[in-house]
Amino acid sequence: MRYQISGKQIDVGEALSTHVKSEIGELVEKYAQRATECVTVFSRNAHEFVCEIDIRLSTGLSMQSRGNAAEIYACFESARERLDKQVRRYKRRLRSYHSDRKGPVEFDAAPSYILAPFEESEEPEPETLAPVVVAEMETRIPSVTVGEAVMQMELAGQKMLVFRNEGHGGVNVVYRRDDGNIGWIDPRNSR
Repeated sequence: MRYQISGKQIDVGEALSTHVKSEIGELVEKYAQRATECVTVFSRNAHEFVCEIDIRLSTGLSMQSRGNAAEIYACFESARERLDKQVRRYKRRLRSYHSDRKGPVEFDAAPSYILAPFEESEEPEPETLAPVVVAEMETRIPSVTVGEAVMQMELAGQKMLVFRNEGHGGVNVVYRRDDGNIGWIDPRNSR
């Protein structure tokens, strides 16, 4: 597994890097997952340290967690415990996910844009209402079932996930609703 351990305006020492590698290696081995990459980023937010962990599995799933604490080792342990809890919760489904799938998850590439917000002003309305593109990047869209998409969204800690539905090949969206339930948008069924 490839590890990338870094800090945003923080010097991550050799001892902390070794600790992260051993703890994450233990976690991955405990649940018998085939991880390919682990990205761990440490940063500061006022008086607290923040640790963000992103683990990518060979099947295409990714797991993410975040921890905050006054000490750097404690913030890593907080993030690791959250990750452990997520994986424990989905352990059975992850194992069946591996056995049912004939090959790795396929990904499509899609453009992703970040748009600048409209500013409220007293000036007359511009002729074109086209938003200004602030950033342009490429994103990966997995080809999975609805259940796997919900699991991926939960493991990654995201509020929504765009995916290609393996059942019919159409683009779908699952998202976390304000009431805590999961919403599923399937444009194909809108007829």
